[in-house]
Amino acid sequence: MRRLVSLARALRLRCPSCGGGPLFHSWLRMVDRCPRCGLRTGRGEEGYVVGAYMFNIIAAELIWGALFLTILWHTWPEPPWELLTWGGGALMIAMPFLCYPFSKTVFLAFDLLFRPPADTEPTP
Repeated sequence: MRRLVSLARALRLRCPSCGGGPLFHSWLRMVDRCPRCGLRTGRGEEGYVVGAYMFNIIAAELIWGALFLTILWHTWPEPPWELLTWGGGALMIAMPFLCYPFSKTVFLAFDLLFRPPADTEPTP
C-alpha cells in the first residue's frame, strides 16, 4: 500500500516520501530538497539522473506505441498512414518534454523503494 501511495504522490509531482511540494521551480527545474521533509531529490549519487532519463524514454515510447496501435486498430483496414508517420514523429519529439517532471518524481519514488530516506540522509 505504501508503494502505491508513493507512486500516486510522484504522479501528482509531489514528494514521494511525504507528499509535500512543490518539487519543481519550473517544468524542467527540480528543487534540491523537498520543502516539507528535506528529502534530497538528487539522492547524491553519480549518474542518478540517468535512471530518470530512462524512465522518461520508456514512458514516451510506451505512450507513442499505445496511441499508434489504438489508431491503427480503430481505422483498420484503411489506417491514416500520413497521420501516423508525421504525428508519430511529432509525438516522439514532444513526449519526452511532456513526461520529464513525471519521470523525475516517479524515479525518485522507485529509488525510495530500495533506499529509504533514513538509510541515505538525515532530514534537516
